Amino acid sequence: MPRDDRPPPALRRRDVAETERPRRYSRAETVAIVQGAWFAATGIWPFLSMETFEDVTGPKEDRWLVKTVGGLVAVIGGALVSAGLRRRVTPEIAAVGAGAAAVLAGIDVVYTARRRIPPVYLGDAAAEGLLIAGWASAAREREAAEDDGAPRGRRRRRREREG
Repeated sequence: MPRDDRPPPALRRRDVAETERPRRYSRAETVAIVQGAWFAATGIWPFLSMETFEDVTGPKEDRWLVKTVGGLVAVIGGALVSAGLRRRVTPEIAAVGAGAAAVLAGIDVVYTARRRIPPVYLGDAAAEGLLIAGWASAAREREAAEDDGAPRGRRRRRREREG
């Protein structure tokens, strides 16, 4: 009987795993991580130093409200970072990310125009706009991947029916 000089299967698998490069993050995973970090940092800022927060954004009448919104934004940020790093960015996570960015951008633009908040918030609106664009791009990437794979999605089924 011929002798097998190959290492045992467990060693072969480990050797392969050590030489393989981890796959790059998808666009959705990247956007989730970036937005999550941004949201976490800006959300906890009022808790760390309300004074520096007000130096940049202007004085606040209801500090409790600033901290409430900041806490919610930080929680959304934590969930986005977690989903991105774990490579578990579902359409629902993407909707939360894009939706939160859209709501905050809308508030920034409307209330800056009404002169209720200072123009510095337009910078935040611009950042939120970039995040929304990132989510839209990630959605297109996901659709393209689904169209290339198994027959899933309305467009592919419609194309197949139409001929």
